[in-house]
Amino acid sequence: MGMIIEALDPMDRLLAERACERLIVEFVHRLDLGHPGDVADLFTDVGFWEWAEGGRRIQGRDALRSYFAGRPPDRLSRRICTNILVTVTSKATATATTYFTTYRVDGYAGVFVPPRAPTQVGHYEDSFLKVEGRWLLSSRSLYLAFAGPTERLEATADE
Repeated sequence: MGMIIEALDPMDRLLAERACERLIVEFVHRLDLGHPGDVADLFTDVGFWEWAEGGRRIQGRDALRSYFAGRPPDRLSRRICTNILVTVTSKATATATTYFTTYRVDGYAGVFVPPRAPTQVGHYEDSFLKVEGRWLLSSRSLYLAFAGPTERLEATADE
């Protein structure tokens, strides 16, 4: 368990935990159902997203916006997040670990896609910072336990 640095009122702790959980869910919602580039607004100005293996690191809101907005326009994805464990470390900082499963295909044409195996299973390690009364991600690191290539759907004769 994480060490608590300063004593917090139980209600303040609960509100901080909920705000951080909301950011975790909002992140995947924007990627899957919203505008992917908008996830940048959930980060601090100098926040970063990285893959722990492979050295891919994107830092700063402009770079994050470009990176996430650059995903293929025909990508269909759904991320399932669970086991969200937020640890509030001070009045303005927190960390979290979240397990995720990603289902993803490219070549989506707006029609029903039969079920398939997940593309990724892993966890996120996040850090949060409260800036001007609003909780934001200061970092998100992605760790994969299982991963495979993103399948490209074949075009049908109707397309």
